[in-house]
Amino acid sequence: MTTQGQAAAVVVADLRKSYGAVAAVRGVSFTVAHGEIFALLGPNGAGKTTTLEILEGFRARDAGRVGVLGLDPSDPAVGRRLRERIGLVLQDIAVEPYLTVRETVARDAGYYPSPRDVDEVIGLVCLAGQERRKVRALSGGQKRRLDLALGLIGDPSLLFLDEPTTGFDPNARRSAWRLIRELRQAGTTVLLTTHSMEEAQELADRVAVIADGRVVAEGTPSSLGGRDRARARIRFALPRGCTTADLPVAATAPGDGGLVTVETGEPTEALHRLTGWALGRGVALDGITVERPSLEDVYLRLTGRGAPEYVPEYVREASGR
Repeated sequence: MTTQGQAAAVVVADLRKSYGAVAAVRGVSFTVAHGEIFALLGPNGAGKTTTLEILEGFRARDAGRVGVLGLDPSDPAVGRRLRERIGLVLQDIAVEPYLTVRETVARDAGYYPSPRDVDEVIGLVCLAGQERRKVRALSGGQKRRLDLALGLIGDPSLLFLDEPTTGFDPNARRSAWRLIRELRQAGTTVLLTTHSMEEAQELADRVAVIADGRVVAEGTPSSLGGRDRARARIRFALPRGCTTADLPVAATAPGDGGLVTVETGEPTEALHRLTGWALGRGVALDGITVERPSLEDVYLRLTGRGAPEYVPEYVREASGR
């Protein structure tokens, strides 16, 4: 993590970008510490891709301040220096289909002053044994692993990952996550975009949610939007012959599926009272579950894509609703 006085790996301050009358990015600000995995979450069209393209030097900004490894990516004078220090895993990477896997990785290794070993990188992305296969013969998941290899071959200080595990099967996804964690442990900074809330939960030290060109929430996956302060929901089937008035804690009337809901800030105490009550009556609390809003729940509320019922106060506060 960044310590006081140490420059951040990425600095974005009041970033703005419009396409004609359409404001794609409207005052986005965030920082990414050295050695951190930072995830940008948001629906399609929210401004994530434009923000990344500005950071990567592919697109000019209209206003605001941007720093990537202490350099301004819009400055042509630093373009080569910056490219030698960053790795890119984009959604679409143009790769020569008639080259082999090894030829492709070796060619890109020649673009960097101190690349990683070609065979080591091929092994890291689980393509060992595929070195002599032509790119056109690879499956979609294998091509995505090759994209990841090309992002790693230059031994970058900062790695941009745009939907890195799209098309991966569960085993390949877990292997990629393990590799990304190892890169972070070795000191690589990672800026990640993903539509997978599980991926963000598993990998990110911090996340920022972008909606309609603005950052609407930022924090750790466990605390985003007040998740760590959210009231728990205990749900169960009301025992036959009982009403909610019989329960030792306040509960809503049965909803979909015939389950009642208890909302509480003290789930341990509420569960103790409920189970003690059930044991005393000789009845069962069938289907009982205890949950707090997931990262996906929070994301859907913050981006306005959740169902209208059950909008917790902590989410309404975080989203300004």
